Amino acid sequence: MTQRQIEILLVEDNPDDVELTLHTLRKENLANHIHVVRDGEEALELLFGDSPHGEHSLDSLKLILMDLKLPKVDGMEVLRRIKADERTKSIPVVILTSSKEERDLIKGYGLGVNSYIQKPVDFDQFRETITKVGLYWLVINQAPVQLSLGETIAKGTVA
Repeated sequence: MTQRQIEILLVEDNPDDVELTLHTLRKENLANHIHVVRDGEEALELLFGDSPHGEHSLDSLKLILMDLKLPKVDGMEVLRRIKADERTKSIPVVILTSSKEERDLIKGYGLGVNSYIQKPVDFDQFRETITKVGLYWLVINQAPVQLSLGETIAKGTVA
């Protein structure tokens, strides 16, 4: 079975936000391989377990865009798991949320989020924000070299 590459993992349960995010990223030619999951449990399955979404290669994963208020497993728990695992901790995670709670901001950065952005309510501002996020994390930013799980084990960095 051929593995499909994922450049961006979008973890979002709001269909309107999913549609607008996908449209913007594709219109601006920022990513061709975007995978959407609708809740935290699906995100964790895709990243760490047997995903029911088909065979995917996460070696090309450059960015995780994630809402906080997710069904089944909330975004903070997903973030905690991502940043606690050697295989995924260097993947940039950007929280896109409607939350105005300062405690969410503080907790997110405490868990290692790379960026915390409050979703604009205005359609054009939302598109502009997604464009800027995509340009920064996918074009401008110099990402760390990521090792596949097999390489990590072979180099002895994971027990």
